[in-house]
Amino acid sequence: MNFVEAIIRKRDGGKLSRAQLDRFALGAGAGELPPEQLAAMLMAICIRGMDADETRWLTESMIRSGESWQLGAARPDAVDKHSTGGVGDTVSLVFAPLLAAVGVPVAMMAGRGLGHSQGTVDKLDAVPGFRMDWSRDEALGLIDRVGVAMLAQTKRIAQADRVLYALRDVTGTVLSLPLIVASIMSKKLAMGAATLVLDVKCGRGAFRHTPAEALELARALLELGRSMGVRCQAILTDMNQPLGPALGTACEVREALAVLGGGGSRELREVTMALARSALELAGRDAATAGVQLAQAIDDGSALAAWERLVEAHGGDPDPDLLARPRQVREVAAPRSGFITGVAAADLGWVAVDLGAGRRSRDEAIDHGAGLLIRARIGDRVEAGQPLGTILIGERVVDAEAAERRVRDAFEIGEERVEAPPLILGSADTLAL
Repeated sequence: MNFVEAIIRKRDGGKLSRAQLDRFALGAGAGELPPEQLAAMLMAICIRGMDADETRWLTESMIRSGESWQLGAARPDAVDKHSTGGVGDTVSLVFAPLLAAVGVPVAMMAGRGLGHSQGTVDKLDAVPGFRMDWSRDEALGLIDRVGVAMLAQTKRIAQADRVLYALRDVTGTVLSLPLIVASIMSKKLAMGAATLVLDVKCGRGAFRHTPAEALELARALLELGRSMGVRCQAILTDMNQPLGPALGTACEVREALAVLGGGGSRELREVTMALARSALELAGRDAATAGVQLAQAIDDGSALAAWERLVEAHGGDPDPDLLARPRQVREVAAPRSGFITGVAAADLGWVAVDLGAGRRSRDEAIDHGAGLLIRARIGDRVEAGQPLGTILIGERVVDAEAAERRVRDAFEIGEERVEAPPLILGSADTLAL
């Protein structure tokens, strides 16, 4: 097959055949297609889109490009969770030990940062010694011992996605709905978790900006997952401003520890609890008491203890004093008094990336001491000179003054108070827009 013909067909708005999508995915996974052709097809799909058949065919091809672990067959009660990406989204670091603390095992396939969003794998890399490159048998052993297996995508699972995911990040094709669906579900279905909770973000800091766009994505994910035998639910959550106050890697681990210990961000806790309740319901727990069980696990220290056990089981050191720290801290002051009326969340995410909390090119290293702390939220009253954010500068050479300007410009200040948007929009199964 001449793959250039497939690129031309999609470029011109045509429908790709199963064979052409096989060639795309399997060729990417096997290294048989050059990056320039893969990038061209990604851009063509991003611009022209794909229908439901094409999206499913691509997903199935991406699964076949590597191993299929079928963890759900071996541990049918294990839950996976996925977020469609946002800013300050530290949920996974709280979700996994919290569920383990109440006896619901977690088998989570996590990803690295994509675009302006920091990734769970990069955050856990900030924990000294933490490993995520486990074999299937080792993952099952982790689930049995500590109730959690945190896994990075290996070279053997959904190999095509590993290649295409990295290319999407540097070719401006992150926002494509069919590429998002195929990427998420190929990994989840290849790993084979029988239960999946989806956190679909919408707003200025998400890849889907409006509730209608987010609902479209959520329903596409649910339709594909359920058609392939996965128990799943999707909750739409707000991303019009950073969810948690920390944007980075080590700083987000610290924030997760604060929430697990009963403090930290109220907003981060609220979203995590909503997703965890959904997981308990899918696992067959009583919905009426799920919230009480989860709150008790935080209040009595069980959740924090579960974090320490999972870190040690994954080869890491849970001592928070060993987490990287910035070499320089700079406060960003409000230019005038007023109320925060809006936040350009994606802009703040890109500032964190440029500081070192993300990659500007495929092979760039993460700077774990770098990041951004958010000090004000929509609806807050701020006075001139009051901190809006704190820039954490690590080892990467950065333009600190430019970063300060970008952070300051990301906060919109008005004369009248506005209501903060609700954090939880609702379930994709019941939400009506």
